[in-house]
Formats: sequence, C-alpha cells, structure tokens
Amino acid sequence: MASAQDTDSDGTDQVLVEEYGFTRILALNRPRQLNALSFPMIMRLLKLFIAYEGDPKVKLLIMKGNGRAFCAGGDVAAVAHSITEGHWTFGANFFRNEFTLNYIIATYSKPQVSILATIVMGGGAGVSIHGRFRVATEKTVFAMPETALGLFPDIGASYFLSRLPGFFGEYVGLTGVRLDGPEMLACGLATHFVPSMKLASLEEALTKVDTSDPNVICAIIDQLSQQVPLKESSAYKRLDLIDKCFSKRTVEEILSALEQEAENGATEWITAAIQSLKKASPISLKISLRSIREGRLQGLDQCLIREYRMCCHVLRKEVSKDFFEGCRAILVDKDRNPKVDSLFKFLIF
Repeated sequence: MASAQDTDSDGTDQVLVEEYGFTRILALNRPRQLNALSFPMIMRLLKLFIAYEGDPKVKLLIMKGNGRAFCAGGDVAAVAHSITEGHWTFGANFFRNEFTLNYIIATYSKPQVSILATIVMGGGAGVSIHGRFRVATEKTVFAMPETALGLFPDIGASYFLSRLPGFFGEYVGLTGVRLDGPEMLACGLATHFVPSMKLASLEEALTKVDTSDPNVICAIIDQLSQQVPLKESSAYKRLDLIDKCFSKRTVEEILSALEQEAENGATEWITAAIQSLKKASPISLKISLRSIREGRLQGLDQCLIREYRMCCHVLRKEVSKDFFEGCRAILVDKDRNPKVDSLFKFLIF
C-alpha cells in the first residue's frame, strides 16, 4: 500500500490515497469540516482522476470519506469570505474546477464506486452521483440544501434531479429534504444498499479486482447488497402527490398546491415541505425550479456550463445577496435567521 497526499493548512492530508493492486481508494479527509470540498481538495482529485485515466495499472476507483461524513458539500463559506474581501474570481475558479471534476467523473472510462456511508450533500453529490456505482447504507443522509443558503442545486444537479422519477427531483431540489439510504435506492440516486457492517468486506472484495468491467464490479457489490423497504412515513411512497404539487409551473403554484393538500389532512412530509419552502430564499427557489426544468432537456455538459454561468452571476451579486446572507446565517454566525432579498419574493419565471 502506498500514499499520495495534499496537505491542509494545518498539515493534515485532505485526500488520502491507498493502492491495492489495480484498485485505488480515495478518502476525503477533512473530518472536522465533514469533508467539505476545499479548493486544494478539488485540485488534488482532478489531478488523480486525470492521471488514473491513462494508467493501465489502475482499473477501479473507490471514493469514501473519513469520519462521520462522506462529504457535506463544497466549502462555500470560504468562497463567500473571499468575495467579501473583493475577490469574486476565486469563487469562479473554485466552481469551474469543481464542475470540471464532476464532468470527468461522469464520463470516466473506469468504474468508480462511491461508498456513501453517512452524510452526502451538495458538492459531495457531485463527486459521487455522477459515478458508476453509489452505495448507500442505513446511516446515509442525502440532501441538496442550496436553496436555504441562497444558492441553487449545482454540480450538475439540474441534470440528475430532473431525471428522477416524476417530479421527485423538484421536491428534493427545492425543499432540501433529507433522504435516507432506502429512499436513495428507490429513486435511483443510489445503485446499491449495503449494511454498514458489510462495508469493510465490500472494500476488501473490491481491492482484489483486476478488471474495469462494470458487470464484474456490479456482481461483487450485488453479493453484499440487499433490497430494503421504505419507511411508512417516506414521502417517496406518495409520489402521486409529489407529482401533483411539484409539477406546477411556478413556486407560488407549488406552495399553493401543497397548502391545499395540507388542508385535506397534512402528513408530516407535506408540512415539512411547506415550512422549508417558506424559509428558503425566494429567488433561489425560482432559479432552482427553472434550472431543473431546463435540465430535463439538456445533456450534463450543457447543465454544467449553464450552472457555472449562473454561479458567476451569484458571485458578482448580480442576482441578489441571499447567498452571502445565507452563508452568514447558517455557516458562519449560525443564527439561522437569514434576511432574504424581498425584492425578488414575488418574481415569477
């Protein structure tokens, strides 16, 4: 076993690489920050993926996170801080390289197995969902919480959310709802469900492969995976209601439809969805809805290019200042009381 590394400011390695035969295990290693993707982390992953693409000694990549998270997202707090210092181009460079990494993962010639053992959010989805195999567990928590931050689901999310069954992607992208492992498997965000206690055995089996044949990799994961039932309270069991409400043309109409259903007898997920929509940035909700709708008609490359341009508008504060206020309220001061830009509250796309 050998190691490769990229060091954080305090000297710890942000990406750990383990070599086992033809397999490389990439471990995200900022556990105190829940493995939030920093710029050095993104650049290191880019270099590794590019190098392994043409390396005949590498046939399989495994991605995982150290600590209690796979990856809780991109380090957007650092991006927001850089902009307050007058350097919006740092954020643009951050997103450009992150989205490039997402595209490389999506078009990679060698299979990637992402072990989503715990928290996977935002940018964490970008380095996993685009890969060939995504393994969820009973401890997995998935979310795209960007609308609460004054941003929108990026990292190619308008591509993969728009391709979930029915209008489930609109529900996930607008409300930031947290999905568990069985829900990820049911909607297709995960390809397999493996109990946490079997993950060590899965890793051991994968380190012994000598092929890039996805059918062989899939067969190995299948041996340890299982089908799991959804919880009775899962919103995915009411995909009919989700489609009825989230197929509406505007955010206002979606909220009105949910409130009408609530009057007919609110279930927990409907109440939570209404509360999340009312707490989120209004302009972010409208941008996110339009982005997902456009994503249905675009390829991943088109989605990433469009999302990058959208990010640049946000970074230059040409849309609103909700992103910076959201970062302050949720990630910095943590008072969870953002002052959203009311100017756009009633803007309808």
